[in-house]
Formats: sequence, structure tokens, C-alpha cells
Amino acid sequence: MTSIKKFQITFDCAEPERVARFWCEVLGYVVPPPPEGFATWDDFDRSLPAERQGSAFVCIDPSGLGPRMFFQRVPEGKAVKNRLHLDVRVGTGLVGEERLAALEAECARLVPLGAVRVRLLLADGVNESCLVMQDIEGNEFCLD
Repeated sequence: MTSIKKFQITFDCAEPERVARFWCEVLGYVVPPPPEGFATWDDFDRSLPAERQGSAFVCIDPSGLGPRMFFQRVPEGKAVKNRLHLDVRVGTGLVGEERLAALEAECARLVPLGAVRVRLLLADGVNESCLVMQDIEGNEFCLD
């Protein structure tokens, strides 16, 4: 049986480019070059039919190791808790106060970008501490 090596994470959102650029900042991802024949993504976007302009955006891991992230415009807003969320691993291998300091430092970096701090979940003997956050459109993610 062949295993899948690559996958894409897709976000439904109202403003694909804005949300994609937020996640580029969070993860150190980049916007890939525009399609062949276009100098910029804006040039490519203007070539699309009016109803498709601004409807999608992409960011990628510059190392090529992480998944591609695709952001697509949808008409409905977010109404309930995500069924799936990203854990941004900033405290891997850290425990106690050292872990909390790493989580808080990353939170302090992300809030000016538009992230919202929701709540701190303290270590409980089974799980280490993590910090629940929301992105600029209210999608939950954790600093873990």
C-alpha cells in the first residue's frame, strides 16, 4: 500500500489573501511565484472572470516540507467551533514555566497580526499547557 506523502490544508474564509498572509506570518510560509506568464498575483487575479477575482490564495512552506495551504472564499461566515484546527508547535520539548514563557512570547507576536487570545489551558498531568487562539477570521488554533 502506498502512503500519501503530501497534503494540502484548505481554509474556507471571507478574505482569502488576508487570511493567507496572516498564516504566512504565523508559520514562516511564503506566497509562491505567480503562474507562468504573469508578473504578479494581482495580474493573474485581474485575468480571471470578475466573480472569481479574489476568490482564492495560496501559501507554501519555503522548505517544501510543510503542507501547502489553500484559502478559498465562501459566502457563509464562520458559525461554530472548528472541527479541525492547527496546533502551532512553539513549546515542543518544554515544560512548566519555560513552556508557558514560549507560548506567551508567541502569543505576543501574533496578537498585533490580528490573532485573538482565547484561553490558556494549563498542564493537567496528561497534556502540557497550550494556548487557544483565533486567527483573523475567528478560526481556532492552538499554540502548543
